[in-house]
Amino acid sequence: MIKQKYIKLFRVKSGKKIHLKDYDTSWAQNEEFKAFGKEQLKERANEILEQNLVDLKQVQQLLYADDRYSLLIVFQAMDAAGKDGTIKHVMSGVNPQGCQVFSFKKPSAEDLDHNFLWRYMKSLPERGRIGIFNRSYYEDVLVVKVHPELLQNLPDGKRGKAFWENRYEDINAFERHLERNGTVILKFFLHLSKDEQKKRFLERLERPEKNWKFSPSDLPERGHWDDYMEAYEDLINATSTDWAPWYIVPADNKWVMRAIVADVITSTLRDLDLKFPELNEEQLKLLEQARKTLEEE
Repeated sequence: MIKQKYIKLFRVKSGKKIHLKDYDTSWAQNEEFKAFGKEQLKERANEILEQNLVDLKQVQQLLYADDRYSLLIVFQAMDAAGKDGTIKHVMSGVNPQGCQVFSFKKPSAEDLDHNFLWRYMKSLPERGRIGIFNRSYYEDVLVVKVHPELLQNLPDGKRGKAFWENRYEDINAFERHLERNGTVILKFFLHLSKDEQKKRFLERLERPEKNWKFSPSDLPERGHWDDYMEAYEDLINATSTDWAPWYIVPADNKWVMRAIVADVITSTLRDLDLKFPELNEEQLKLLEQARKTLEEE
């Protein structure tokens, strides 16, 4: 497991004002990491990931059997940060019957005729299950904030600072409601550098098997990089709460990113003190009768 003092480097405390430029996007998070060395750190991260895959499989079974909690995992990032790959690797050991992934694309006409949280509410995980949002309701304070022309048809009113603060307030209230009803929420911002995004875009263009990953909209959106960084800062500062914290995870090195995400998820589930249901005396008697019946066949 990763030491808690390192995990604290990535978790944004409620009320703390962060600046993304202060967060390193690479493996070299501090002097201790640098002294350890990249190759040794990579080897250790891979060991942590593998152990967490084993542990997550076990704790998922407990989550289902305990049937008091659900887990909602939110991934947000710039294009090419590795959301899909992280989901694939970190969740590779879980039972697919207890895990669901939703990738939210452009909203439909029906979606736009409801409040901005509506389509996400329909996809929330039930008790005992893990739900993953590959992009989420945070797109409505990211893409829509950068491109206000995409805002749904709403009653007349100003669309300034107060409008977005109200949306953050709505999100906090929504997540608080979920937490009070047994949904544990973890939110990961996969923090990619602009240089690394360029490198990955070029790889998609140069390798035929990756051409399909490149979208014509990728470059125009890259042109809004600074606007997106400002929007991410605003939403993280406004919505990292005790009940639904944000983790700013370095994404330039995928092995670091996956190890951190896996460790946070597994550690969070472990801390719930999940238990298998205990049978009462009557239920135990029925089991004993069933055992005797089978033995006597």
